[in-house]
Amino acid sequence: MAKTESEPISTLIPARIDRLRWSPFHTRMVIALGVAWVLDGLEITIASDVADLLQRKSTLSMSPRAVGDIASVYLIGEVVGALVFGRLSDKLGRRKLFLVTLGVYLLGSGLTAATLGHGSGWVIWLYATRFIAGMGIGGEYAAINSAIDEMIPARYRGRVDIAINGTYWGGALIGTLAELYILNSFSATVSWRLGFLLGPVLAVAIIFVRRNLPESPRWLIMHGREKEAEVAIKRMEKESSGGGDLPPFDESKALVINPISDLGYYRLARVLFTQMPKRSILGATLMITQSFFYNAIFFTYALVLATVYHVSSGSIPLYFIAFAVGNLAGPLILGRLFDTIGRRFMISSTYLLAGVLLALSAWAFDANLLDALTQTIAWSLVFFFASAGASAAYLTVSEIFPLEVRAKAIAVFFAIAQAFGALGPNIYGGLVNNHRGLFFAYLVGAGVMIIGGVAELVFGVAAEQQSLEDIAMPLSAVGNNSGGTITTAVRPGFARGGPHDSVYPERTHRPTDDGGRDDR
Repeated sequence: MAKTESEPISTLIPARIDRLRWSPFHTRMVIALGVAWVLDGLEITIASDVADLLQRKSTLSMSPRAVGDIASVYLIGEVVGALVFGRLSDKLGRRKLFLVTLGVYLLGSGLTAATLGHGSGWVIWLYATRFIAGMGIGGEYAAINSAIDEMIPARYRGRVDIAINGTYWGGALIGTLAELYILNSFSATVSWRLGFLLGPVLAVAIIFVRRNLPESPRWLIMHGREKEAEVAIKRMEKESSGGGDLPPFDESKALVINPISDLGYYRLARVLFTQMPKRSILGATLMITQSFFYNAIFFTYALVLATVYHVSSGSIPLYFIAFAVGNLAGPLILGRLFDTIGRRFMISSTYLLAGVLLALSAWAFDANLLDALTQTIAWSLVFFFASAGASAAYLTVSEIFPLEVRAKAIAVFFAIAQAFGALGPNIYGGLVNNHRGLFFAYLVGAGVMIIGGVAELVFGVAAEQQSLEDIAMPLSAVGNNSGGTITTAVRPGFARGGPHDSVYPERTHRPTDDGGRDDR
């Protein structure tokens, strides 16, 4: 039974999580939860690969614009899903939501394959099912980033989060290879439906693994559910110990919290704009710049190969495989450095390098020095760094805000990024036949990414190997292990969020972005 708001709780659960060794539990969790990004990459790739088929009279006889709207509907669904399920994840828990969101995705994508007719009613059905599938994936981003960050020990958090976000491109690779086989083995009326069934088949297998994962102990304790939190953490400790003793934890890390009721988007707005404006600027800038940069290049990739370099439609997937490999390799190879060298250096470096390399490749493009192969190699190198940086943007927004509003914060920044990212394909797609215009557009994309790198240098938070509670104190925290008032004595360079007197009027200080106190 949860304690009421008037009953403070002293807890060492965050310290106990952060001292854990890597165990089979963590591996299962990463596989079960990380599949969200694989599914998103798979869905978008499948939708792109079958676009031509859906225009044929033997399938749905859709216009090119109507086919393009499928991606827009899916994107809108992602935004709505992130905002709705992000709110529910903070309110109801991570575990409930990462089961629900996977089920919503499975339902939506499965029903897409059940589009049976050719008429306008069936086209509406197709749009509706793509919206539902998008809602599920959008909700996954909010619920799962929160769960992973809260249950992974601090010293592993950066590399794990970045690698998982990078597996989007593993899904893109799976989708490309599967479609190469399906499109060449089945008729048009069957192959596009089989493509949309790939994700649900994978989701059915994964949902059973997710059912055996516990709720985030951090979320449980912040909601006053001590007994459940203790059961969950003991299970994690048992698997991590391997029959031996675990490293000791620092008892001075104990938190005294006063569980608070659910906080909505209004409360989040106060956290973002009143308590943590610098972090909000950082999160928004990193997410917007990487989304615009990615969507501008990725969604016009096939058009440039076909229009500028005259690559046949049957050969484009082969070029895409090289592009996807570069995107997947970046987070996997560089991810560890975000925990060892540090967030600020690595995030700013990957953003700046991606921007500079795109500018150089734009110059080579304008000088007609590239062909389809060398252009692909250049883009693969650019996105080797950009992919690691973009994955780190998701890591950043999931660890620099308090636990009670974490999933909602992820949802808001994801939604903002998607809205701005949608501008890229429209701008670049209209310039495909304008060689000089495309050159300048690439320079704009490079400049946008460089802005993200500069924002990290100015506002970045040195969160590597630090407990989430040292990065952003929970809003429900009211004291230290001796019951005293929370202080802000943190290592230089770390900003602490903290309680706000709008929740507990008797408190006498407000947290600020630099970890200082604004005494009232």
